[in-house]
Amino acid sequence: MTPAMDAARDRVAAAAAVALVGDGMTIGLGTGDTARRFVTALGRRGREESLRVRCVVTSKATEVAARAAGLDVCALPEVASLDLAFDGADEVDPRLDLVKGGGGAQTREKIVAASAARFVVLVDSSKLVDRLGAFPVAVEIVPEAIGLVTRRLDSLGAASRLRYAPGAAGGPWITDLGHHLLDAQFPLIADSATLAAAVDAIPGVVAHGLFVGMASIVLVGELESSAVRSLTRTL
Repeated sequence: MTPAMDAARDRVAAAAAVALVGDGMTIGLGTGDTARRFVTALGRRGREESLRVRCVVTSKATEVAARAAGLDVCALPEVASLDLAFDGADEVDPRLDLVKGGGGAQTREKIVAASAARFVVLVDSSKLVDRLGAFPVAVEIVPEAIGLVTRRLDSLGAASRLRYAPGAAGGPWITDLGHHLLDAQFPLIADSATLAAAVDAIPGVVAHGLFVGMASIVLVGELESSAVRSLTRTL
């Protein structure tokens, strides 16, 4: 699978997702390549149809993209509720549980997703897995807790490492909220809800990339047919 093919599949899913947005809605915008393609498509529809939406963003990068697309950006405390939230995912299992956090914005992504009446996830078919765990789980931590959290993650079966900023001279990755990130590589996860609760219970953990029971709809782009499969939570 080439990056160009992945991007084309993402665009298919993004186009289908934009169709869910109605005039006057307040929506959440995720972070990453898939979310950026959705933002571009939403901005285009806004210009062509004079669509009025208010957007809550999950990262500085998404805010820049949203403003460039001509979208109205506001802060989450300024709105009563979100009608929809849209984001990508690194893995999706048959229960529609997710691993997210490749872009390092999972804490704000989780807050926004939980604030929405419906959380819509956009992926290509390569992100569908039988069981979560091939992709590392991002764990956002208070910097002083790195030793404690690493030891506790190890006790849960993870091999964890501190994420560093890109580049030879890059120091530890600093999130938009001022925290550090550990990437925890678990064996394939048999019970994502139990593991999520165990990681949540570690002192110093701010949030993590296991999104359990949160996705309402997963839109899966299929490049070969230019079609989109819609998966809805039933369990």
